[in-house]
Order: sequence, then structure tokens, then C-alpha cells
Amino acid sequence: MSETLPTTDVAASDADLLDRTAIAVRAAGSALRERFGDVVDYRTRDELMRALAANDDTALAILRPALTHLRPQAGWVEDELDGGALPPGEWWVVDPAEGNVNHLHALPEWAVTATLVRDNQPVLTVVHLPLTGETYTALMGAGAHLDGRPLRVSRTADLGLGIVATSQARPDEDEKVVRRVGSSITAMLFDALVVRTAVPATLHLVNVAAGRIDAFWQFAGARADLLPGVLLVTEAGGRVSDAQGRPWTPQSESLLAAAPGVHAQAVATLSR
Repeated sequence: MSETLPTTDVAASDADLLDRTAIAVRAAGSALRERFGDVVDYRTRDELMRALAANDDTALAILRPALTHLRPQAGWVEDELDGGALPPGEWWVVDPAEGNVNHLHALPEWAVTATLVRDNQPVLTVVHLPLTGETYTALMGAGAHLDGRPLRVSRTADLGLGIVATSQARPDEDEKVVRRVGSSITAMLFDALVVRTAVPATLHLVNVAAGRIDAFWQFAGARADLLPGVLLVTEAGGRVSDAQGRPWTPQSESLLAAAPGVHAQAVATLSR
């Protein structure tokens, strides 16, 4: 679901806006943490969708009024599967429960994210991991941070010594994309030291930004999955492109985010 209002002048600096955004995202994370624990039982697709929506609604009840108050002129996108370019102006791109299915299964890999996009460029982002209390932030031109500490991508220069990762783009993906994912994993199994496959994409991307893994790639994908990590990796000194090494945009059919020393090698592997 998307809606927009005309953009007006910025009332506060982006740095101040980032701090206030982080407060809202942490509050939403606390609400989701209270819902976390036992595996949620579901037997049909409808039951699964209702359980996912309940988590989303819990976080959005906090995020939407708080972020709208901070930036009332900005549009709003909360459909985590939406992709492609946005209309001009400012937009909040929010994933209220990134890794929602993990949350339902009592797995720890989930987060809350909010990104302000200005004319299709992410300008600030917050990724909060409620179970660890970690908050990753990035501000365009001002670096990426974990709880205030600067982040830098790894200095690995040999893909054969690197840890790489990928993620499913979405449920019910097109067969062509699924087969492309499978062949890319096979290629990386030959060329990289370790290959990780899991959802959600955002958590792999924060690990690239933090220098814990050396590259992440994904075919297809949605704005809410990729925009927070794109800004974090870029501001941490990484390279972001599509899988063929071309400039990445929200319309791209693939994404590669990597440490500079292995980026070209990863492109060569994914292009086989």
C-alpha cells in the first residue's frame, strides 16, 4: 500500500531526524519482542498470513504515527514485497517485521527497519535487532554505525577466503528466478570459502557493512528488503551493484553488495 503527499522544506536536519527515527524503530522492536517466544502454530496459508499481519500491525501502530509526525509530508510504503522506483519526493519505506516468518518460528533472525528515501535515494536508515538490542544506522555522506560505533566492510581480497550469503527474494517466486538462485549458489560453493543461505536479506547486508561477511547477492527483491542494507554497505565503504556489476537501482533485477576487494570476483562468479 502506498500513498504520498507533496514534499515541503526539511524542518530538522537529517542527523536529528535519524536519531528520532531510531527512537521510533526501537519502540516498535520492543513491542515485537514482547510477542516473541513460542512457535506460532498455523495450518493454512490464511492462518499464516493472519499471524504475519498481527506482527506487522503491532509494529506499525507505533511506527506510522511516529514517523508521520517526524515527516508529515513524506509518502508511506509498508508493503514489504513492493519493488521498483518510487515517485519523486520523500518516502518512508518501512519493514515493520523484517524476517517476520522467523519471528513466528521463534528464530532470532528478525528486525525492524525504517528508511527515508528522497527522490529514489535512501538518505537515512535504521535497522534494529530487538533480541540483541543492536541498532544499525546510516546517514548518506556521514557513514554507517552500530550503536554509535563506525562500521567498515571487510578487507578480504580473495573470494576463496570469504564468507558470502544470499536470500530468497520472496515466496512463490518465478521459476526462472528460483533456478537462477540455485545456479548462483552452486557457483559460489565452488569459489567462496563458505556460503550462507537464509532470510531476511537485511541481516546479511548489515553483516556485510560490519565486515563479518564479504558479499551478499540476491535476485529480484523488494525495496524494504534492500534499501536499508544498500545505504549501510555503501556508507561502510562497500560496493553495491547488480549481479553483472552495473549500477544498482530499485528497478534492478539483482543486487550484489560486497567488500571492494572481492566485488569483481563475485561478479565473475555470478556471471557464469
